[in-house]
Amino acid sequence: MAYKDLQEFIRVLKEKDELIVIDTEVSTELEITEITDRVSKNYGKALLFTNIKDKKYPVLINAMGTYERMSLALGTKNFKEIEERIGEFIKIANFDGILNKAKHIPKVATLINVLPIKVPRGKCQEVINHNPNLLELPVLKCWPEDGGNFITLPIVITKDPISGVQNMGMYRMQVYDETSTGMHWHMHKDGKETYKNHKKLKINKMPVSVALGCDPAITYSATAPLPTFIDEVMFAGFLRKRSVSMVKSVTSNIYVPSSAEFVLEGYVDVTEELKTEGPFGDHTGYYSIADKYPIFHVTCITHRKKPVYPTTIVGKPPMEDCYMGKATEKIFLPLMKMQYPEIINISFPLEGVFHNCIIVSIKKSYPLHGKKIMNSIWGLGQMMYTKMVVVVDHTIDASNYNEVIWEIYNNVKENRDLVLSEGPLDTLDHASNFAHFGTRLGIDATEKWDSEGYGLSNNSSIRFPIKELRNIDENVVVDAVATFKNTHKEISEIEFPFESIFHNCIVISIKKNAPLQGKNIIDDVWKDDVLKNTKIIIIVDDTISAKNYSEVIWKLFNNIDVERDLFFNNSNDVLRVRVGIDATKKRNDEGYKRKWPNDIAMSNEIIDIVTKKWVSYGIS
Repeated sequence: MAYKDLQEFIRVLKEKDELIVIDTEVSTELEITEITDRVSKNYGKALLFTNIKDKKYPVLINAMGTYERMSLALGTKNFKEIEERIGEFIKIANFDGILNKAKHIPKVATLINVLPIKVPRGKCQEVINHNPNLLELPVLKCWPEDGGNFITLPIVITKDPISGVQNMGMYRMQVYDETSTGMHWHMHKDGKETYKNHKKLKINKMPVSVALGCDPAITYSATAPLPTFIDEVMFAGFLRKRSVSMVKSVTSNIYVPSSAEFVLEGYVDVTEELKTEGPFGDHTGYYSIADKYPIFHVTCITHRKKPVYPTTIVGKPPMEDCYMGKATEKIFLPLMKMQYPEIINISFPLEGVFHNCIIVSIKKSYPLHGKKIMNSIWGLGQMMYTKMVVVVDHTIDASNYNEVIWEIYNNVKENRDLVLSEGPLDTLDHASNFAHFGTRLGIDATEKWDSEGYGLSNNSSIRFPIKELRNIDENVVVDAVATFKNTHKEISEIEFPFESIFHNCIVISIKKNAPLQGKNIIDDVWKDDVLKNTKIIIIVDDTISAKNYSEVIWKLFNNIDVERDLFFNNSNDVLRVRVGIDATKKRNDEGYKRKWPNDIAMSNEIIDIVTKKWVSYGIS
């Protein structure tokens, strides 16, 4: 279904018992974050705060924070339905579709019916204020080390001065004062390109309008990694099966969704000196580093008579943005298949925060097909940032991580199946020695063919449990682990994770107090008579538990530079190569050249406040 606005979606959430209304007074300074973080980590409900200290507008958060609510937001039972709809429309463009165009006329007509409509007035302009004050809005300070309060669900709308085409994107906005914010345009984003084009044409004032609180399909579309030729508003109309009504901004020629709760209108002066923005507790689970960005000057705020302020928080997964990312994973699979039909499925592990890892299953048809696909992935728009691409056979469920790990255990040799590729990395990647680029890793975990020149087929006849192969005495391993830990006082925990058979994988957490300590532990494991054949060794800091496999993988994806932090050592077994991974925090005396960001964590003071008030919130 198409929701006419955000408030209709709120009503549906109430009807379906997916919303908790909290009337207890709460603060925008960290308290709402701590409440929401606890709820989201437990796959909890959407939250509507009606009593905000020193503010007059209610706050909606975690509205799309489960698979069910994300599907509900897009008006579907599950993401698969949208995937199939997109796949059908793609068929219209192929040769068969042209030959059978009469058959597709209803589909084409449906597509035409989702084009945006311009209307003379909208509810977003029921109240118009030419003396705006951003401090009246309940903008959150999300985390203790944040540089300020941040608008986190802004739909930023700009118009390119060369093409005249509008763009809709989502870029966080730090509130500086009553009338200005930061504009967090990364170098590869469309908003930054429009900014550069204004500079090129010497148009000093770049008009910008920011919509807050739309039908959730519109909000989602602003986050979607669409190809440049697909309009975000049209895509929103496609998702909701109804055109989006757009109204002209009061102070510029930019059109905004007429049903928005708030609209911030203003400009960015492209000649103005950039201003420090951040740090910000980001979706990676770390604080992104403060940097210089353009300033957005707000000249007018319009809103509905009784608006609701929408927001979200990001941080260590899982959080609300994870489910938006999972929707993207499924919705855009048909576009990937259109270019690479051998792709069967994809999966972004939540711990990879959507730019650190993708798992791709393929129907392998020729030698080195896996390596071809990993390079193709790095050539797909924003997929260029992906730090790790894992390719498995079509018989493997890309979303079943135990299956994927088993394939890596059995099918991968370092000198044959790992590809190191230097290229762009996401701006938020902190592990590389250099901002914006570093080394990416491709893992070809498909079964190998004789025709690939390796002379040994990895078929089912040799994929037997390593434990049975080696006839390992578990007591011997337990004793070896205890002895190893006793001789390395920096070790906090040693675990065999992921249903791992002994010698497949070991996780060691250490209290790091010297350079290269992670690498030295890996070397010592390989020297140990019992532990030396462990195939994968992962070293993490003792700030997390080696037993918490989700956090271990999160650290692995986020903390490694592939070229610097992976170590290889061949064993005597022809089927095995040993890999050591140092996923600890890097130090400057190890050669790390940047400032390592802190993990996001709430202050003890706020934790105590929320704990004492918890019953009053009415959250079961």
